[in-house]
Order: sequence, then structure tokens, then C-alpha cells
Amino acid sequence: MKYGLCHLSIVPLRLEASDASEMVTQVLYGETFKILEARKKWSRIRLSFDTYEGWIDNKQFVFTSEEDYLKLTKNTPKLISDMVGMLTTQENQLLALPMGCNVAAASYLKHTAESAVVSKKFPKQHIVDTAMLYLNAPYLWGGKTPFGIDCSGFTQMCYKLNGYKLLRDASQQATQGEPLSFIEESEPGDLAFFDNAEGNITHVGIIMEDNYIIHAHGKVRIDRLDHTGIFNYEQRQHTHKLRVIKRIV
Repeated sequence: MKYGLCHLSIVPLRLEASDASEMVTQVLYGETFKILEARKKWSRIRLSFDTYEGWIDNKQFVFTSEEDYLKLTKNTPKLISDMVGMLTTQENQLLALPMGCNVAAASYLKHTAESAVVSKKFPKQHIVDTAMLYLNAPYLWGGKTPFGIDCSGFTQMCYKLNGYKLLRDASQQATQGEPLSFIEESEPGDLAFFDNAEGNITHVGIIMEDNYIIHAHGKVRIDRLDHTGIFNYEQRQHTHKLRVIKRIV
């Protein structure tokens, strides 16, 4: 088994071994992974944090030994808490990092981080405060940063920055936690999941106070939440059908 570490700010993880293939998620600076299959230009990997799999360009990561991989995965995360953080490389070059990148591996890469970081677990109500930092971030399929993010990437990163682990896709996240029977039972920081006409869960958002929800739909936005689903006042209609509310924390 081979192992890798992302040493760049934002790297696409693709469905197939091609630059033209769909981006299924992003690998952020400091993320570690196992290499399941290595080819000349591409490798199929499994991320350590959420076990998500996909193809990464071999030019966009560095190989590590098993010993170093185990040490890196055991390190306490140090996540960039500013919208944009900075570090200096060994060559004295600057590298900009988006919020949520893990700089715990900076010393291993001979980089010097120069940004505010978080490395502890916060109370659940702080998740909504973190979510507000992403407000108006554009929707990007597979995205995980303030410069482009999808619905489940948004919830995953908000929870991650507060010390909690979520799986990557909305359908996967819906398998976690305890279901609630009514919206009235929910608390800020709980997750609401929504399904399509076929009954598949395709959307997720973070519940706020007073029956509001913050979610990534076109952009990270705040809408009303009721027993039917998400009501968009601009469109004067429900845009998503409520399936279940889950308490993760």
C-alpha cells in the first residue's frame, strides 16, 4: 500500500482518471490518503477523513511512507479559520490556503503557516456561526471551499471546523445521527435532508433558529424551513422537499 499527502491548496478529485472527468470532491492542503491504484499520471485514492474515493493527478500530491502517514493521521488537526490563510514554502514562496485546510502537516512539508487555526471541538451552536462565514459562496459541484462549495461539502466543512466528522455526500450524511420527528424538536446546528421525486436524498442544510436554514443552492443562502421543505421567498415556491431531520451532535 502507498500513501499520499496533499501539498497544494485545492486539488480536484475526479470520477475517472482524466482532467475532463467530473470533479466529485476536492482534496485540501494537509489531507492524507491511501493510494489504491497507481498509474503513470493518475492515482485512485481513498481519503483518510471520510474514506471518499476518486482519481487524483500524480503531480498534485506527494508520496509518504506508511510510518509518516500514520503519524500525520494521528496529528491533532490545525484547520485554517480565516477565509484565506497563508503559508511560506521551503523556497520562500507564498501559498494561499482556503478556510478548512489542515496545516498540521506544514512542518513535515517544510512549510511555515502564518494564519489563525482551530484545533478543538466547539459547542454545537457554533456550527451556525461557522456556516455564516460561507454565506454567498457560489455553488460548485464537488466544492469544499468559500470560493465554491456544494451542499454536502458545506455541511461537512462546517462540522469539521467545529471538531465533528461528517461523511461526504448528503445521502451518506443522512445515515449518521438520530432522526427527529418534528422541526420543533430541532436545534441550531442540526441537519435537514431533502429528497427528489425518486425518493433519493439529494440535498442537505444546517438548521438555524426560528425555522430558518442555511444551505448551498446556487450560493450559500438562508431560506425558510417548514414541514414541506425549503421555501424560497425570491422564487415564491418550495425548492426542496423535506425528508428527515437528523441530530448529529
